[in-house]
Amino acid sequence: MEYALVGWSEDEPRIRLDHREFSYAGKFVMSNTGNAVARDPETVESERERDPESDGGTDTDWLEDDRIVAAIAFNEDRTDSATAWLRYVTVRRDRRGEGIGARLAGFATARLRERGYDRVQIAVNNAFAYHALYKAGFGYTGDQTGLAELVLAAPADRTAEGYQSGLDAYREREDLTTAERDFLAAKADTDPPDVIRTPE
Repeated sequence: MEYALVGWSEDEPRIRLDHREFSYAGKFVMSNTGNAVARDPETVESERERDPESDGGTDTDWLEDDRIVAAIAFNEDRTDSATAWLRYVTVRRDRRGEGIGARLAGFATARLRERGYDRVQIAVNNAFAYHALYKAGFGYTGDQTGLAELVLAAPADRTAEGYQSGLDAYREREDLTTAERDFLAAKADTDPPDVIRTPE
């Protein structure tokens, strides 16, 4: 998988995602966020085989790129210039469950930290995303937004108690699907998942 930041500033390209394949697709054309994307290297290789002169694409052609399999939007906190927020994490429907979103979140977080942000946060509204963000190195802060989202941060406390307290917040909800209930039951009394390797 290839990872990159795009749309970091207003003069860089925005990405356009197919709304049939990606959740939150319309959020990625906004001009006040940067983006991190993951591209499938197999698709890049296929293009190179078809056209030996092709370099597989550059950042400027990522505006509409069918090689993108995941994307994250991010922006600086309005009141704290040392904090950045990840927003609208999305993975193409046919690639979900492969860990691409967690790796991309880890990649984006590392790049934001390199650019001087002391803390990166994200608010998540379901236990699956919560667990995936733990794999990316985040931990539950104990805070929730007004939209019943749990706030995770990196760096943060990653104890088993903190991990389970966030899962308990989801367990208290009445609108859980069967898959969510099963997932939460399977994670009872477990430690947080190990942090996956962050792409370079």
